[in-house]
Amino acid sequence: MKNDTIAAISTGMTNSGIGIVRISGDEAFDIADRIYKGKSKIAESESHTIHYGHITDGSETIDEVLVMVMKSPRTFTGENTVEINCHGGTFVLKRVLEAVLKNGARAAEPGEFTKRAFLNGKMDLSQAEAVIDVINSENEYALQSSISQLKGNIKNKINDIRNEIIYHTAFIESALDDPEHISVEGYGETLKSAAEKIITELEKLIRSADNGRVMKEGINTVIVGKPNAGKSSLLNVLSGHERAIVTDIEGTTRDILEEQVKLGGLSLNVIDTAGIRRTDDVIEKIGVDKAQEYAKNADLIIYVVDASKDLDENDDKILGLVTDKNTIILLNKSDLDTVITADIMKEKAGDIPVISVSAKEEQGIRELEEKVKEMFLKGEISFNDQIYITNIRQKNALSQALESMKKVIMSIEDGMPEDFYSIDLMDAYESLGSITGEAVGEDLINEIFSKFCMGK
Repeated sequence: MKNDTIAAISTGMTNSGIGIVRISGDEAFDIADRIYKGKSKIAESESHTIHYGHITDGSETIDEVLVMVMKSPRTFTGENTVEINCHGGTFVLKRVLEAVLKNGARAAEPGEFTKRAFLNGKMDLSQAEAVIDVINSENEYALQSSISQLKGNIKNKINDIRNEIIYHTAFIESALDDPEHISVEGYGETLKSAAEKIITELEKLIRSADNGRVMKEGINTVIVGKPNAGKSSLLNVLSGHERAIVTDIEGTTRDILEEQVKLGGLSLNVIDTAGIRRTDDVIEKIGVDKAQEYAKNADLIIYVVDASKDLDENDDKILGLVTDKNTIILLNKSDLDTVITADIMKEKAGDIPVISVSAKEEQGIRELEEKVKEMFLKGEISFNDQIYITNIRQKNALSQALESMKKVIMSIEDGMPEDFYSIDLMDAYESLGSITGEAVGEDLINEIFSKFCMGK
């Protein structure tokens, strides 16, 4: 039930310096006082203060603690909240939580603290979803994007668009109810102009989802090339450790190696594939086939060329595979005497960017980093006023709103009655409301928060 007092361990379940047990609800202070022994009662303490004492279970002292007291409504959940800062051993944390539950609290469900913050109006649904994105962030861009959403940049933009829509809807409805005093004569052109501006805003937000996916999920990257071109050496450099076996023997990599690496604040989900060449070796051929299959579905292909050896028919085959895709060619082994120059490669590859590198000497990696950012992040990334949609649910809602607004334009151009405008305007309004949580059902809310970690 919503009014239950809930509790959970809100830090990771591993031995650490400090662990936190969080309690939230109407009885949070009373429950804390049943197990806390200190100089003063928790219920009588000032809000946002910290108190030293001990947690007990009957006559047994469990741990020496610091207890933080936060009174409603100035808390994360909007409810009375107590956070017990314990020593960070998993056993002692469990014992403290057991004492809390024994004295009247209920074990919180995954995401229930954040769910209560949403239900109590402390944040909208887009901000709640940003909480889990902050926790799951795996690179600097993903973190900054999530923090911007948590501050309310999506909420504010969606509310601005919804306010514009409801203004025009209200005017039309009022005019239809009171035609003697409010005229809709010529209002179609006014509405069309407003709808076109809204469509532009929606399209911009939807386009941002491409950058948003890259920030959040990473770039699916496949390294291809002939055997012994330096693909595995490149993977080792990018990952920062010896992930792949490197030898002078061609065809060492036969299976697929996967690694997530950080490059210039972005995440690359890198797959190192078997060298692509004609082969009669059955096992190697399977690896080559897999390499070609992965390349077809990749966001980015890094084609590694051994610049110390001439190009051959295998290179022609690889170039045919990577054409018309996001591809970067790396002329590897540039620290040796080379026979393939950037100019020669560009004649063969056309518009595909070419960078001279040495995986062995770790040269050219910065240029690769800049080229990847240029390719996938259109322009400079700013989190001050720019919004990036990173959530597929939000993108779908924006697409639905966009279709509804396009129907408004069509109705105006087709000379349809004004009540047709209202229907599509309200559809767009409702779709956008599902982003902030003003037009969603209980089942969807439960599904969203069930994906959160325990204690958050």
